[in-house]
Amino acid sequence: MSKIISLMATLSSFFTLLFTLLTFSDLCVQTQGLNFGINYGQIANNLPSPSRVALLIKSLNVSRIKLYDADPNVLSAFSNSNVEFIVGVGNEYLQSMRDPSKAQTWIQQNVQPYLSNTKITCITVGNEVFNSTATDTQLMSNLLPAMQNVYNALVNLGLSQQVTVTTAHSFNILSNSFPPSSGVFSQSLIQYIQPLLTFHSQTKSPFLINAYPFFAYKDNPDQISLSYVLFQPNQGTIDPNTNLHYDNMLYAQIDAVYAAIKALGHTDIEVRISETGWPSKGDPDEIGATLENAEIYNSNLLKRIEQKQTTPGNPSVPIDIYVFALFNEDMKPGPASERNYGLYYPDGTPVYNIGLQGYLPEMVIQSKSNTLSIHFFIYIVTCLAFAWELSRL
Repeated sequence: MSKIISLMATLSSFFTLLFTLLTFSDLCVQTQGLNFGINYGQIANNLPSPSRVALLIKSLNVSRIKLYDADPNVLSAFSNSNVEFIVGVGNEYLQSMRDPSKAQTWIQQNVQPYLSNTKITCITVGNEVFNSTATDTQLMSNLLPAMQNVYNALVNLGLSQQVTVTTAHSFNILSNSFPPSSGVFSQSLIQYIQPLLTFHSQTKSPFLINAYPFFAYKDNPDQISLSYVLFQPNQGTIDPNTNLHYDNMLYAQIDAVYAAIKALGHTDIEVRISETGWPSKGDPDEIGATLENAEIYNSNLLKRIEQKQTTPGNPSVPIDIYVFALFNEDMKPGPASERNYGLYYPDGTPVYNIGLQGYLPEMVIQSKSNTLSIHFFIYIVTCLAFAWELSRL
C-alpha cells in the first residue's frame, strides 16, 4: 500500500513537472519575435479565417494591427489577445458621418461592444482622402466634420481618453519632400490640411502617413540609389539647410512631413507611418518590385524598428510604423504590385524568410511544429525519468 501511495505521489510530481515545463516552453515560443504594427487587409477571396489569423499573429508576437474597417469577426477573434487595434471608417461613410447621431451609432455598433475584450486604441476616419490629383472636393470637405463627429461621439460615450481619432494620408499630399527640411504640402490641399492640423493638436492625435520609398525608386531608378531606399549601406544624402545626414529615404520622408506640418505652424503633432512596405512582384514596368528587394526592405525595416531608431530631424521620437501588409490580397485592383505586398501567402507560408534574422519567427505552421518538437522532447525526458523512478520503488 505504501508503494502505491509513493507511486501516486511520484506520478503527481512528474505530471506537475511536465505541465510546468510545457507551459514554460510555450512561453519561450510565444515571447520570441518583435513587437511591431502590421496592416491586415482583406481584399481577397482566399484568406484564412480571423481565428486562424489570430494564431499567426500570436506566433509572430505582433502587438498592433491596423484594419481598414471594423470587422466584427476579426475583433471577436482577437478577444483577450492584448493586441492593439486601429479600426477604420471607410471613405464611403464620410458623408453619413457628418450626422452626429450616425457617428455615435457607428461607435456604439462597431467599437463600444468590443472594448471590454479587444484593445481598440484608434479610429482612422477615411483613407488617403487628400490627394494632390484628387478632384472629389466633396469627399475632402467631408473628412474633418466626420472626424470631429466621431471624436465627439467618443467624448459623449466617455471613450475619448481610450480611443483616438485620425486619418491616413498618401505621401503625395506633399508637393516637395527634398531636402526634408523643405517639405511642404500641396498648395491646393492646405485649405483642408490646416484645420485638420488644428484638430490633431487639440485632440493630441497622431498624423498618419502612408510612405513608400518603392514608388520613388520605381519612378526614378536612374536618379535614386536602390541601397538608399532599401536601408542598405550607402553614402546617403545631406540636407543643406540642417546639415543632417540621411542614410535612407523613409526617414527623409518622415522628416519632410514634420517640416510641412511645421510650415503650417505646428510642432506638437507626432507623425506616424500607417503604411510602408515593398512588393515582391509587379508588372514589367514596375522596376524594383522583386522578392529579393521586398525581403531586404522589410528585414532591414524590422531591424530598425527593434532598435527603436529615430529620424535625424526628430531624435527624441522613435519611429512608429505599421508594415504593409500581412497577406497578399488577390482581389486588389491596379498594377500587379498591389496584390503582392504581403509578408505571407493566404495559406500561411511566408512569401520570403525574414525570420532568419530573428526578428520574425517562422510561419505559424512551423512555429507549431517547433512547439510540438519541444513538447515531444520534454515528454520523452519526463517518461524516462518516471520509468527510472518506478524502478527504484
